Amino acid sequence: MKFQRAYIEITNVCGLACSFCPPKDQPTQTMSLFFFESILLQLQEHTRDIALHVMGDPMVLSNLDNYLDVAHRLGFSVMITTSGFYLDEPRRAMLFHPCIKQVNVSLNSFNKNSVSRSFEAYMENILAFCDEKLNQPLEFFINLRLWNLDEACSEEAFNEQLFTLLEKHFALEAGFVRVSISGERQSLRVASKILLHFDRYFQWPSLQNEISGNGYCHGLSKQIAILADGRVVPCCLDGEGVIELGNLHVTNLGKILISERASTMLSGFKDGHAVEELCQKCSYKERFEKGVL
Repeated sequence: MKFQRAYIEITNVCGLACSFCPPKDQPTQTMSLFFFESILLQLQEHTRDIALHVMGDPMVLSNLDNYLDVAHRLGFSVMITTSGFYLDEPRRAMLFHPCIKQVNVSLNSFNKNSVSRSFEAYMENILAFCDEKLNQPLEFFINLRLWNLDEACSEEAFNEQLFTLLEKHFALEAGFVRVSISGERQSLRVASKILLHFDRYFQWPSLQNEISGNGYCHGLSKQIAILADGRVVPCCLDGEGVIELGNLHVTNLGKILISERASTMLSGFKDGHAVEELCQKCSYKERFEKGVL
């Protein structure tokens, strides 16, 4: 079974409480390097692309470079997703590791938290990271995520402030970003291999949601996720481990992937049927049906 990517939550700590994220009910946990390596050894026949994120922010770890060393030694390309709050100079230096393929910075983390840091101070390290990347001959991408679009334009004031700053910093024509936004999802190039990525808010899957219905999902066909405590789940949106397929502390990945529960889920999605209750109450799968992703 091959996947485009496996999500590995090396820590479930993010240090923030973004209003667009569900509350975290799981105990705080960070995956050991030894266990991380054992996971990668099992993943080698399934994928060579990993994302070190489910609910936590890998940049909170001062020894992130040790995890990157292991991934690089075993031949993996790595994607990092971060809030941008932990991009001080020593930490962001770790992101220039040869295994890094892409760094996603969730810009709308700033105005969805009660923080004392100013917008300018928040963006200073992010823009410094962009500048450092432009000054080095490295091929990885920086994806500045702005996933806060909605019909009510509820984040218009913040977005305007951000667009003005980006246009000034990257020497873009005034109004360039605003004019370029079209459609429901778009990546806008602001500099070489630095993209501003737009998308709309989405509802996290929850057993408390209304039923969304059947449909197709990439879970178990193009991706899996492994939580910090070793539980394997079908996708990166199941941060609470509701659909626990098994635990890598107990069972190897090969057996988990051919388990009855996993097989039933996968065959169901192939027929457009959401077998699991959480999947039935997940509206994110509507994006696959509409060809958005």
